[in-house]
Amino acid sequence: MVETYLIGAIQAEVRFRQRNFVSNDSLKEQVHKMAIWLTNDSSKFGMLLCGGCGNGKSTMMNAFQHLLNLLQIQNPITRTSYGMRIIDAKSIVYLYKSNINNWNNLAKTEMLAIDVLGIEPLELLDYGNVISPVIDLLTKRYEEQLFTVITTNLTPPEISARYGERIADRLREMMEKISFTNESYRSL
Repeated sequence: MVETYLIGAIQAEVRFRQRNFVSNDSLKEQVHKMAIWLTNDSSKFGMLLCGGCGNGKSTMMNAFQHLLNLLQIQNPITRTSYGMRIIDAKSIVYLYKSNINNWNNLAKTEMLAIDVLGIEPLELLDYGNVISPVIDLLTKRYEEQLFTVITTNLTPPEISARYGERIADRLREMMEKISFTNESYRSL
C-alpha cells in the first residue's frame, strides 16, 4: 500500500514538473526500500538518498513531502499533523549567517529534508570564528534523533572526505541509505 502511495506521489510530482513519468526497475527498487524503511521498526531515524545528478532523488523527497501533507498523519503526543520542511544545503549556510535564531529553529524542526548536501561551503567566517553550519546542524539533529532526509550527489566515501569521519559515522548510524544508480531522467 505504501509503495502505491509513493509511486502516485512521484507521478504527481513529475507531472507538476511537466515531464513524462518513467517507471523502471530502479525506481521500483528505490520506492520499495523507502516503503520498507517507513513501515518497519528501525533504529534509523533518517534517510540518505544518494547518487548522480538527475536520477530522481529530489523528486522522491518532494513527493514524500506532498504525501505527508496529503495524508495528514498526526503526532500522537502533540496532535498536530506531521509536515516536513525542505531546505537546500546552501540555504542552511546563508540562514546561519543572516538569522541564527531561525537557524536554531531549523535545527530543531521535527521533520527536515536537506536537498543537495555537498554543494554548500563547508565553513564560513563569523567575526573571525570558523563556523560549519551544516555540520553543526547535522550534529544537533543526530543528538536529538530528529527525522532527517538528505539528498546528495556524493558517494559515502566522498561524504567521509568532505565532512570527516565523525559526521560520516553518525550519518551511517542515523540514515537508511537508498542508492540511485540509474541514468539521469533529464537525458531521456
